[in-house]
Amino acid sequence: MPQQPSPARKAAVDLLDQVLDEGRPLSENVAVLEKLGPSDRAAAQRLAADVLRNMERADRLLQHHLRKKPTTRVMNILRLGTYELCTGGAAHGVVSDCVNVAAVGHHTQGAKGLVNAVLRKIAAKGPDSWGDLRVPRMPKWLRGPLLEAWGAEIVPAMETAHFNGAPLDLTAKGDPAALAEVIGGVLLPTGSVRLADAGQVTALPGFEDGDWWVQDAAAALPAKLLGDVAGKQVLDLCAAPGGKTLQLAAAGAEVTALDLSAKRLGRVRDNLRRARLEAALVEGDALEHEGLYDAILLDAPCSATGTIRRHPDLPHAHEGERIADLIGLQAALLDHALDMLKPDGRLVFATCSLIPDEGECQVEEVLERRDDVAIVAPDIPGLEESWRSEEGGLRLRPDFWADKGGMDGFYMAILQKT
Repeated sequence: MPQQPSPARKAAVDLLDQVLDEGRPLSENVAVLEKLGPSDRAAAQRLAADVLRNMERADRLLQHHLRKKPTTRVMNILRLGTYELCTGGAAHGVVSDCVNVAAVGHHTQGAKGLVNAVLRKIAAKGPDSWGDLRVPRMPKWLRGPLLEAWGAEIVPAMETAHFNGAPLDLTAKGDPAALAEVIGGVLLPTGSVRLADAGQVTALPGFEDGDWWVQDAAAALPAKLLGDVAGKQVLDLCAAPGGKTLQLAAAGAEVTALDLSAKRLGRVRDNLRRARLEAALVEGDALEHEGLYDAILLDAPCSATGTIRRHPDLPHAHEGERIADLIGLQAALLDHALDMLKPDGRLVFATCSLIPDEGECQVEEVLERRDDVAIVAPDIPGLEESWRSEEGGLRLRPDFWADKGGMDGFYMAILQKT
């Protein structure tokens, strides 16, 4: 009977299979992790994400030792082992455990010898050449359009930011400077608090009391662009997981948070409860929602290509096949949201995408097709002039703030009803 492998390593391989074989993002693979303890769950997620971030490097080393590419699961076991061996993992323990992962699988038992032989060769020479390999590139389906949009100097800088991963950013319910001092974080120019090595998030001071929530620094800006919302009726369209809803509620707004998914709204409800904040939660289709609001925040469904530094699975889980549909949906949502905006009201349109068709182009086109809308130049603390885009919005990229740890790619613009 084969020896049982590390639960975290086996679960990491399971997660890789789901992403690379079934096209399911890591965030949707809850069933793989539900039987694991907190430490093994965190280790499995970290390992799977790190392998995906380094997959090009692992595959380049493995190709020298494989006559033909094995099944996806066997390849994922080899990728996991290669990554660990080349980044400081103990050779005997890593190789042995990867062999055990193969041994307990009905369809991979016959590959035990291959896994053992290949990983021993990787252990001997791989670590010396690992650092000489290039920074992994985005898949061709995404890299091509981004090269066309941003050029041959900017795209490699984005890829470096993706490769480096992301620190943890927090949004404070109260004073961000005080929060930074309490948790030992860095106060960023735009008001977010950044931790380079956060450890277990739920163990950080203030978590149980709801003093803060996790939110990338770029993602925290759209709600701020609405200005003073105290006492105003504000609609947060496509609200889950709720970071922007919490920001608006903390600022004194009467928030209606709408999302299509009851499960995702459950996360918003949990976050509101922890932060001791209130908002009206509505499950429904944003295109069918009716009402009039003083201000609206539309963080529209998009390709999420701006979040790869935090979610390295995204470019591997799909190949951009839904982007055309998303662009059409964004335009429809933008028009419908503007119809629900009161005269002189302010709407912030945002997408966490690096693709201009999901950002700058949407705003340029809505300004052309409607004569009741004007764009307003953003003016909040911490903005840099280089972030401003030609049509009057903000374009954020992962390579910005490289010396501070980067930021998510985002587009956002303020539209006012005239």
